Amino acid sequence: MHWYAQFAWLGDGIASDVLIEADGERITRVTRDVPAAPHAQRLPGLTLPGLADAHSHAFHRALRGRVQADRGTFWTWRERMYEVADRLDPDSYRALAAAVFAEMALAGVSCVGEFHYLHHRPGGAPYGDPNAMGEALIAAAADAGIRITLLDTCYLTGGIGEPLKGPQLRFGDGSAGNWVRRVDSLHEQTGKTGRLHARVGAAIHSVRAVPREQLRAVAAWAKEHRAPLHVHLSEQPAENQACLDAYGMTPTRLLAEAGALGALTTAVHATHLDEEDIGLLGATMTGVCMCPTTERDLADGIGPARDLARAGSPICLGSDQHAVIDLFEEARAVELDERLRTRVRGHWTAGELLAAATSNGHYGLGWPEAGRLEPGAYADLVTVALDSPRTAGIGPDCAAEAAVFAATAADVRHVVVSGRQIVHDGRHLLIDDVPAALEAAITAVTAPQDD
Repeated sequence: MHWYAQFAWLGDGIASDVLIEADGERITRVTRDVPAAPHAQRLPGLTLPGLADAHSHAFHRALRGRVQADRGTFWTWRERMYEVADRLDPDSYRALAAAVFAEMALAGVSCVGEFHYLHHRPGGAPYGDPNAMGEALIAAAADAGIRITLLDTCYLTGGIGEPLKGPQLRFGDGSAGNWVRRVDSLHEQTGKTGRLHARVGAAIHSVRAVPREQLRAVAAWAKEHRAPLHVHLSEQPAENQACLDAYGMTPTRLLAEAGALGALTTAVHATHLDEEDIGLLGATMTGVCMCPTTERDLADGIGPARDLARAGSPICLGSDQHAVIDLFEEARAVELDERLRTRVRGHWTAGELLAAATSNGHYGLGWPEAGRLEPGAYADLVTVALDSPRTAGIGPDCAAEAAVFAATAADVRHVVVSGRQIVHDGRHLLIDDVPAALEAAITAVTAPQDD
């Protein structure tokens, strides 16, 4: 397979007339400044490595627009989320997630980190296959043609010292030991069946959802399996205060005590941190996933992304609740939000933000061999138009800046994942009508029910 990119971002800048060759799912050669190759598929515009959406809750896509009418808070938004969670089963979850993952593919995403805690039947009883809901998500990623890291999430309490109740009962395994036994089975099954598009990681939902004495078991499982470990961290001041009241320390320090920080760990949001928290995350090289469209939609606040990166934490990006699915918007928001916070411009280069959307995200999801256009990497290509109403006239010398500060998901024209083309001229090749698939799947879990 051969592709001929008009322009390509190769990590160290923009190159012209780039021939990208692959054997199966891996790139074998990247050659700059070569004449047009008649046997290669032409990619007009700017070609990037596949984007990594490092933090997703697929079923939250059903809330888009439905949680904007009233003022509300993070906590009232959560109640609406629980209503949708209570309606899903493995079949409807697969249909919804496949449509959401297809929307991601159209936006240039080649790999998703699905933060998965919707495990059991309503009321909390397991399905015949205790991992039926996780299997539905893995199948949905295959349906959409993208890779997935299923971040199987331990979720045991409804708050510090509070039992699960109502829809939350679906999330819980009773104990971290039970969670380990279930995720062991999923990990083993995924390896045996040769589903090369899927890997299994771990997640601690938050310190409010996993008691102090249970945290270490989840962290130990991730270390034993060399698997990524993700955790919602300090998203809300109320979470910090509850942790201080219960344990006398911040959530970051509680995670450090449990051995949950490190280079294979990604803290999601990390919005409300003190200087010691930032130093701990940086010193342990714990990654941080910023989700700016969610953090501003829920009025969470602006996280200290630049301070974290300076301390040693790699930054990646996620669309989280999918208020929009657009990694270019997430990337530029990291810079623009910092400008609002400091009233100073120029905190991040376009190259740094593209790395956050590509290589950093893939590493944090346990795919270090993805996110770069170089021999040995997965053949994941995303081509962004440079002649759209948003990008026309910018010029190739500013192509990286055009992608980060002007382009949107609507400018993605072609997407290749593991050497297989899944988007051509802005059309998904595996799910023919993505809007119709989204409409049907969302209606199925939000339409009024008969009494």
